[in-house]
Amino acid sequence: AGFGTPAAVCVPLLAGLGFPAMAAVVSGMVIQSTPVSFGAVGTPILVGVKNGLGGAEQVASYATANGYADWQALLPAIGARTALLHAIIGTLIPLMLVCLLTRFYGAKRSAAEGLRIWRFALAAALAMTVPYALIARWLGPEFPSLLGSLIGLAVMIPAARRRWFLPADEPVWDFAPRESWEESWKGYGETTDRGPEAEMSLARAWAPYVLIAGLLVASRLPALGLGELLKMATLESTNVWGTTVSISVQPLYLPGTMFVLASLATAWLHGMDRVSFGRAARRSRRTLVEASTALAFAVPMVQVFINSTGGAAGFDSMPVELARSAASVVGSGWPAVGPLIGGMGAFAAGSNTLSNMMFSLFQFDVAQRIGYDPLWAVALQAVGGAAGNVICVHNVVAASAVAGLIGREGDVIRRTSLVFLYYVATAGAIGLALRSM
Repeated sequence: AGFGTPAAVCVPLLAGLGFPAMAAVVSGMVIQSTPVSFGAVGTPILVGVKNGLGGAEQVASYATANGYADWQALLPAIGARTALLHAIIGTLIPLMLVCLLTRFYGAKRSAAEGLRIWRFALAAALAMTVPYALIARWLGPEFPSLLGSLIGLAVMIPAARRRWFLPADEPVWDFAPRESWEESWKGYGETTDRGPEAEMSLARAWAPYVLIAGLLVASRLPALGLGELLKMATLESTNVWGTTVSISVQPLYLPGTMFVLASLATAWLHGMDRVSFGRAARRSRRTLVEASTALAFAVPMVQVFINSTGGAAGFDSMPVELARSAASVVGSGWPAVGPLIGGMGAFAAGSNTLSNMMFSLFQFDVAQRIGYDPLWAVALQAVGGAAGNVICVHNVVAASAVAGLIGREGDVIRRTSLVFLYYVATAGAIGLALRSM
């Protein structure tokens, strides 16, 4: 589904497994990196890059000169390059995540403890990134994340059961006992009364997550046609405040709608009475109000930032002007900076898709000016935009709200920024290496 949904699904699962709330949110943010460029059935490439490059004369000329049928034929090539970069950089993400957990939430506060599982972490990463890159190369941008992750699960679950690649003759690492957790690790709702616990089968316990996943996939796969049907219900406002800006929302297509439907179905499947469901609804409402306070100011600021073009002075939007200034300073070293621009675009705009819309053509144009392959430049943009999701304010607020960590988003970003810096720095180094080849 994209747009921060992975954390909303995964954070409660991790908390249920015994993760401190803060550790669950950090984990939920870090995982939104390598898969992001092909999330929502390829939306960051098929919508973000496509709309970013669409209609540009230099893009069409480049496609014709290099033997492509039309400029849209560039999209699979950009997707394949993006996947290759992610496969290289993302192979270390599982190991980095484990080291973050042992360093900040372990009893010994030691990253070295996480390194003990390096073989399993690398095997898990490769089980996903290798098919991920091959699928992008041969099937296109729609399915690398979806199929790559399923293949990875199919490989690693049996491996874990047989303890392949795991440390031998060593104690299993776990979080410190709950009573010794720092208060900053806990969500505000962890100690509240949850009501009587009911016995249920594993199938019933998993039913809400299976239902959410099924609804999200069914509404996003073009072949099923359900997404187009849901999009027919559109609320639109044109010429906002006398400007050329238009706003539209498709309420039935929103990921949140799928969560609401799954919640209502779960109340029936689990046999919840009216009192229990009302208690859960009130708790959710409180979380929603507190999270919305931050988003009510952040989202308009971002929209002004993105839509700041068209003034009397004739300047482009603020992100493009800032990026253009950076390009004039950096010159031929632009491939090292390109991923950072993409990442900051996602940080501000809230998604890899919007970052690609803003900066794909700009990256393409700068690459041509300095004699760099523009397809690699746009791929670096997409990779940086994916990395930006781990520090994206919108996503952090949403994930923190799920775990009851309202007001501690800064602590989350301080942890996840380490992964962001690794991602964009490594992508930039690869970009420079490609220039010299």
